[in-house]
Amino acid sequence: MITRVLVVEDDVRIADLHRRFTERVEGCEVVGIAHRLDDARDMAEALEPHLILLDLYFPEGPGTDLLREIRAQNLEIDVILITAAREVGTLKEALRGGVFDYLIKPVTAERFHECLTKFCAYRERLGLGSAIEQHDVDTLLHPASPCPPLGGGCLPKGIDGLTLAKVRGAFEQTEPAGRSAEDVAELIGISRSTARRYLEYLISEGTLYADVVYGSVGRPERRYFSR
Repeated sequence: MITRVLVVEDDVRIADLHRRFTERVEGCEVVGIAHRLDDARDMAEALEPHLILLDLYFPEGPGTDLLREIRAQNLEIDVILITAAREVGTLKEALRGGVFDYLIKPVTAERFHECLTKFCAYRERLGLGSAIEQHDVDTLLHPASPCPPLGGGCLPKGIDGLTLAKVRGAFEQTEPAGRSAEDVAELIGISRSTARRYLEYLISEGTLYADVVYGSVGRPERRYFSR
């Protein structure tokens, strides 16, 4: 069963990242990318996607406007909201609008893959028959594991939330030359190996990218840049 996905994101680089993440999920096909809400409306009608990956902030208005329109028109399109918004009120609005999931930027490749895999399984289960039993509803609507407290998050072993925030903070201002692991280590007071571990983690979640830069004597140096 192929899941047709429409990416709606105003940032070209992030849209392309989400396209690449989506194409890594078996059974998912990106049928279009829209950078404006008006284009998204037209493409949703023309391409008939099963799923929209929807950003929240657009110059012409919030992405939740499109979500409400989809629900008002009773379209058979599911929505996953992908946003930097961390306010509980925004989450409540999204849940009331019937989003399948809510991903907070920057999204790790693993969380993105997990989300789309669950959506594909959800679609497949709904397509198995015309009647359902209670255990089918329980499987679809209730997660297997309890919800952690709000703000708890889940980070891999060896990654501390406070240190991660400091490393992210080192890239809040654009640095054309990028930063090395040594730069970050000196800036926030950690070892170079620790800095490198956090920097590589931020690459895996799509926040940073790395490039090899050659110095004046030709010595290669791995430097990190904000996306």
